[in-house]
Amino acid sequence: MNDSQSINSPGDDTVNKSRHYFHLHLVSDSTGETLMTVARAATVQYENVQEIEHVYPLVRSQKQLDRVISEIEKAPGIVLYTLVDEEIANRLEQKCRELGAPFVNILDPVFAVFQSYLNVTQTHRIGGQHELDAEYFKRMEAINYTMMHDDGQIWDDLESADIVLLGISRTSKTPTCIYLANRGIKAANVPLVPGIPLPDHVKKLEKPMIVGLIASAERIQQIRRNRVLSLNSEGYNDTYVDRKEISQEITMTRRLCSEQSWPLIDVTRRSVEETAAEILSLFRDFKADQTDAQNV
Repeated sequence: MNDSQSINSPGDDTVNKSRHYFHLHLVSDSTGETLMTVARAATVQYENVQEIEHVYPLVRSQKQLDRVISEIEKAPGIVLYTLVDEEIANRLEQKCRELGAPFVNILDPVFAVFQSYLNVTQTHRIGGQHELDAEYFKRMEAINYTMMHDDGQIWDDLESADIVLLGISRTSKTPTCIYLANRGIKAANVPLVPGIPLPDHVKKLEKPMIVGLIASAERIQQIRRNRVLSLNSEGYNDTYVDRKEISQEITMTRRLCSEQSWPLIDVTRRSVEETAAEILSLFRDFKADQTDAQNV
């Protein structure tokens, strides 16, 4: 898949920025750390291209592989894998051939060199490459931070975040933050509630990048209705699912982001992975601008 997505630029919703995306499936019988490290080292070399990562750790049975194959069929792209079990690896490769999806066992070339030079047999030990390195602990710290700062739970230390997501109810703030945290990003999210102004100290944040999330009124209404039904809620506020009220909430979000020059992303037709990919792309530009400003 190679297509273009657009975001709404602050102050001008008609401006589109074209970015080229591709799906990248990372299949591992261990944690997937090796795959993610190699994948990111490779993709960073290509400008104007953004990967949408699909990570499948601990794939050690044919049943677990069924789910992986189903996801690859839905969103074909490049498949990188580290699978020790030959039957599972062979089946994955066969399915990739049928779909025309390029695939690589990233450890094969390394094993070939080692075996040729050392003249010893590979042990086929699952997870042998995993180490508790600095990157691992960074990710764990990010996950803990994100869980503590979900839905505006803690306000007074948002300056220590990498990214702060703002949005009205049911705009995928929490799952997007969790996805980012798994990439080592300290992500907090702050709900925008009608009638309650955003605290001034949030507007004055300097270190984190702030991004607004919106969706269509129809989409938000549908999700909110399903939410109310699933909880068997009685006596809930009718305005929560009223389309006119939701449209006003969306307008409020657009106005706020425009006034503060914060990027705004419409998540209506985006998966969490696609939204996170756009945010990470914006974050790279944001960090580069911060570095340039410090060097002036």
